[in-house]
Amino acid sequence: MTYLIDGLQYANWSEKIFRQMRDGGVDAVHVTITYHETFRETVLVIEQWNRWFEQYPDLIFQGRTADDVRRARETGRTAIFFGSQNPSCIEDDIGLVEVMHTLGLRFMQLTYNNQSLLASGCYEDNDTGLTRMGRQVVSEMNRVGLVVDMSHSGERSTFEAIEHSTRPITISHANPASWHKALRNKSDDLLRALGQSGGFLGLSAYPHHLKDGSKCTLQSWCDMAALAIDLVGSQNVGIGTDLCQGQPDSIVEWMRVGRWTKAIDYGEGSAANAGFPAMPNWFHDNRDLAGIREGLLASGLDLATIDGVMGDNWHAFFDKSFGAQASPKEIQNAAE
Repeated sequence: MTYLIDGLQYANWSEKIFRQMRDGGVDAVHVTITYHETFRETVLVIEQWNRWFEQYPDLIFQGRTADDVRRARETGRTAIFFGSQNPSCIEDDIGLVEVMHTLGLRFMQLTYNNQSLLASGCYEDNDTGLTRMGRQVVSEMNRVGLVVDMSHSGERSTFEAIEHSTRPITISHANPASWHKALRNKSDDLLRALGQSGGFLGLSAYPHHLKDGSKCTLQSWCDMAALAIDLVGSQNVGIGTDLCQGQPDSIVEWMRVGRWTKAIDYGEGSAANAGFPAMPNWFHDNRDLAGIREGLLASGLDLATIDGVMGDNWHAFFDKSFGAQASPKEIQNAAE
């Protein structure tokens, strides 16, 4: 069964968007539920999602396991998997890692551009790698089945996350820097290390991370996907569009400023990037996601590889990532 999965969106959620997901045949989406919110504020966001699940049960439901993707396909719905783009939701309490996983969180970035309690962000001048707490939190995330996401992290921090994590990590929404240089796009050496560790790359359609920005063509993007596959491996690449559909420009300020500064941090080196850029003409919303397949075919990829990129690879990654990790004692008991 071939799935259609988007590995990252942060839309201004509504019935309209949920129906577009269904019109586009999207089986599952990893949605950002929190950026700079505290634990309690994140719980309030989950409460809102619970209301949406209650109001639109024929369109969406909360995904917790890889099998929920199959259930979504069979019931004509979209499985929603929760993620955080910052560790703010666990505050300074490692015990909240398990609590957040119990509430349904399945991805958590160790940083969002800046230095956090766990690692260095890609906007910092000096990347000092994983902190003492960062190493402990990664181990706890590994234990409970919460995926380590390094999309907004610095290079050294990401290398160290790959090395320290006992389970494959993800970069859920970024592209090769050798195709387009941006602070969040990743070096070829890093992407090779990601693939060798079994880690996963979700390819972004966000214009600041695309060659030619909003004018990036579908063919250029798909040729980039072929490059990424060469670097990371055909089974370790999917789509993570970073779609922020329907969000006002003030949300960009919230993302970049948070609580850490009074000044506006425009990011990507220019005040001109204060708002959301126009999306490329081949991808406006979830109804366009399946159309990427044609571009991948034109790039010369085989059908099995294309099926993987469109969603099967994410599904396999979910299957090995979301469950609790067996303890050494459980492994020993099983062997006996």
